[in-house]
Parts: sequence; C-alpha cells; structure tokens
Amino acid sequence: MPCGLIPVDSGILAAQTGSIMPRTLLALLLTAAMASSCTSTSDLMDTASISGTKFKDNDPQNFGRNHPGRHEVHGIDLSKWNGTDIDWQTVRKSDVAFVFIKGTEGKDRIDPAFRTHWQGAARAGIPHSAYHFYYFCSTPEDQADWFIANVPKEANMLPPVLDMEWNPASPTCKLRPDAATVRDVMRRFMARIEAHYGRKPIIYTSVDFHRDNLVGAFNDYHFWVRSVAAHPSEIYTGRKWAFWQYTATGVVPGIKGETDINVFSGSTRNWSAWVAAAND
Repeated sequence: MPCGLIPVDSGILAAQTGSIMPRTLLALLLTAAMASSCTSTSDLMDTASISGTKFKDNDPQNFGRNHPGRHEVHGIDLSKWNGTDIDWQTVRKSDVAFVFIKGTEGKDRIDPAFRTHWQGAARAGIPHSAYHFYYFCSTPEDQADWFIANVPKEANMLPPVLDMEWNPASPTCKLRPDAATVRDVMRRFMARIEAHYGRKPIIYTSVDFHRDNLVGAFNDYHFWVRSVAAHPSEIYTGRKWAFWQYTATGVVPGIKGETDINVFSGSTRNWSAWVAAAND
C-alpha cells in the first residue's frame, strides 16, 4: 500500500463513532486520514529517483519519474581506472548482470587492465564484452584489426562495442571530422569486426557526439548512451537505446572506488533472451 497506510475499515470507523455515518462524511474522513499520512506525489518521485536504484551512488541525480531504478537489469563498465583488485564473486552476487570492459584504443593501445578484467568476468560467469575507443588519427581498418588481435572470440560474450566520443583532451589527436566522415569510418570499422565476431556491434556514445554526428543514423544498431543528468528520452530525441549509462559515481560491492553503472532497457526476461540471441 502507498505511503505506509493502515487500511481503514468503514464498519470499524462507524462503530467507533457510535453510529452509521453518512457516506459523504465517511469519505471525507478517509481522505483526510490518507492526506495526513502521505507526502506529496512529487516528493515520492524525487525520493524514488535517488534511492530506488539497485546500487548506491556517491553523487545521485534526480531523474524524476523515469529513474534508473525502474529497470530490472543493471551492469557496469570497467577500465584501468577501476584497478584490478576486484572481488568478482562479490560483484556477481551483488546482481551485476553484465560488464563492458575497455579493450583497445586506436591502432596500438590496449587497456592495461583488460586481460585481468576479462578473465575475472569470465570466471564469475558474468556476460561481458570489450569496447574499442575510436581514435580519429588512424584508419578504421587498422583499429578493427588491432581490436580483433587483442579481444578473444569466445562464448559468454555480449556483442563488441564501438565507443564514439569526442576527445578534446587527447595529447596526440585533435581531429574532429565532419559527420559524413564520422559515419563512414564507423561503418567500415563495424563491418570488419562484425565479420570476425559474427555479432553486430553496439554503439556507445555521448550527448554531444550523438548530436553532432549520429542523429537519425544507424537505426539498425543497438545503442548504449551516456546520460548522467536526465533520462535519455529527454536528450537523445527519437533514439532507441538498449543500454543507459546513468552514473560514473556508483558504488558496487566488490569494487573499490567509484564505478560506472548502466541499465538494460528491457525486463529480466528480455535480457535472458537478448543474451541468448547474442550467443547464437
């Protein structure tokens, strides 16, 4: 029952007053009792949007009605910044359903924690896959070949991920190609890794990169979107998404420090079917 109300029986209430009360007066009394024991609807929504999530958050945001806690399936993504001292059995028992792991970047960089994270997720039996951070100063073919050379082709994988973001802090590559060029190199990279792994890649992107390059494009691909201050529907207009990265300050049992946390768009049943299809 909402607001922790104690059910009120009209017969008991009438007996307590010594007579059968008119229906109108009884209704008014019941309404008053409910109002006195409830907070407002907006207060309940605000609380749910913060405390209703599966994991704690060191910097919780108010997402309103469509908060991440409404989703049943939660997962994480990892890179070297999370370290390698992870208790994977604790992570699994905390109900982490999937892990995206940084694998490669550009044509010649591998995340130093990749192999340790990959092996840990595999031993824990958590569905996982690797993502590639795209670098605009080398060809998509070279980058796809580098990813293929370093990321195992094995069972219990989710589809591979292409991470497309602007990277203004890069010390070596400041290129910002036009949207047509961006979409062309993405197609070439994804075609190459799909041919190898037999799975259509997932596209990860951020708000500004999507706005600049991807609106209306790649509608036949699954998207993983970053949105840490509002629900994706508010800022990725018209974009269907499969995964939503909603925080970078999450707290997950078994992992020291803060962690990116994500949700899957469907139900637990949808998730089971999705993983099974990905491993066909």
